[in-house]
Amino acid sequence: MSSQDIPEKNLPAEQDAHGAVSVADDKDPFADPGLPPHEHRIQDIDERAAKRSERAVAMLFVVSMLATVAFIAAYVAIPVDKSVYIFPIGHVSALNFALGMTLGISLFCIGAGAVHWARTLMSDVEVAEDRHAVQSPPEVKAKVLADFAEGAKESALGRRKLIRNTMFGALALFPLSGVVLLRDLGPLPGTSLRHTLWSKGKLLVNMNTNEPLRPSDVAVGSLTFAKPEGLEEHDHDFQKEIAKAALMIVRIQPDNIKDKRELEWSHEGIVAYSKICTHVGCPISLYEQQTHHALCPCHQSTFDLSDGARVIFGPAGHALPQLRIGVNDEGYLEALGDFDEPVGPAFWERG
Repeated sequence: MSSQDIPEKNLPAEQDAHGAVSVADDKDPFADPGLPPHEHRIQDIDERAAKRSERAVAMLFVVSMLATVAFIAAYVAIPVDKSVYIFPIGHVSALNFALGMTLGISLFCIGAGAVHWARTLMSDVEVAEDRHAVQSPPEVKAKVLADFAEGAKESALGRRKLIRNTMFGALALFPLSGVVLLRDLGPLPGTSLRHTLWSKGKLLVNMNTNEPLRPSDVAVGSLTFAKPEGLEEHDHDFQKEIAKAALMIVRIQPDNIKDKRELEWSHEGIVAYSKICTHVGCPISLYEQQTHHALCPCHQSTFDLSDGARVIFGPAGHALPQLRIGVNDEGYLEALGDFDEPVGPAFWERG
């Protein structure tokens, strides 16, 4: 018997209660089989079971809140150098172990509570929806809003107040963990960005020789790096302080200085500027004698030291801060105050 002798079998299309169409056509193996019949959960038909699920979800959220509080307490109370023995790992940091456990429990309980809530109390009816054009007509928008309202109603968020309140509590407390961790970023800057170790009477000390500088030590066209008197490399805060107080000294013929204030703040053409680039804080180390330009090697910001150290090229946002200098009774170069503005990159107070 040939294939032409086999009668064609076309079964009618069927439509279920949700509007999904099942096309029974043996010539189309990819036909939509439709949705299976919906089976109600015990929570859907037994309010006592629903209450048990509600209490279970609420308990998970409460445990999350307690774990978050325990995280903060452990962070404050447990010393950093304290250790604890954990079998079979051995000795570990007590603080790290406590923070990891409490933070993990807090996150797990929020996730587990949300999953248990969705699987036992929220509606699990599957709905098939045909594809439609990207631009929605007004009736579709109205339907979306209606579906959202229906979903909110089916979630029982308004009726299950115990779940709602404990969930909000868990979600509100958990971010405090991250806020507490901000303490490890270091002390608050306060006014430390505005001030350096330079003050009136502080001698300019050569970074290489560690000796106070006299005007005769700075030749025309030379570049000298200096630090404040009393700051030594073995000091605990040396790196932090030199990052703000590092000084760049050059000598320019007074006739070649264009900026009037720069000339007033110098001594016989010796000018002192911050060595810290105002772009991202790199140390400036290149100087061109003929043009009096200082170059930052990181991103090529260029400053004209004969014209108030203004920016003439590159991404730096403003000129280098100048240090007013003079000579004391013993003939040494000294600072006449601190920098007139914060050193280094721009920050929020500059606008």
